[in-house]
Amino acid sequence: MNLNRLWAPWRIKYLKTKRQKGCMFCNALKSQKRNYIILKTKYSFSMLNIFPYNNGHIMVAPLRHVRELSLLKDYEILDLFQNLNKIKTLLEKTLRPHGYNIGINVSKTAGAGITGHMHIHIVPRWMGDTNFMPVIHDTKIISQSLGELYKELKKNLKKPC
Repeated sequence: MNLNRLWAPWRIKYLKTKRQKGCMFCNALKSQKRNYIILKTKYSFSMLNIFPYNNGHIMVAPLRHVRELSLLKDYEILDLFQNLNKIKTLLEKTLRPHGYNIGINVSKTAGAGITGHMHIHIVPRWMGDTNFMPVIHDTKIISQSLGELYKELKKNLKKPC
């Protein structure tokens, strides 16, 4: 048997962390600890995904705990999509991706890992970011730590466009 190892010592902190009860989005909003929230507006917020599909994977969610888009008020939808647009602009300035996957998964069947609090995923993409590792070794390589990326995004958020 061929055993492959991918060392990721920074994940030990996560493995030793107690699992929170309740909604991760609502908990992040209430927490005083570092929670990777990048931008908070009147009705929405955005935060780094701690299990990113790609570097810069961000989730944008309403402040209000609702399970799908149709349950939001018009002003909440507008704020949510304005937040998404600001995050896309911030990612362009910070990471300069070639494109994006932007999507909403509604229900477990559709791939939602968190079904109670709707959110939009924005995943930066680059030409050639799909390589042999996911195909052959079922492994995705993320090239930057969450902490480093978070600092860069927050720094660039303060700069004028």
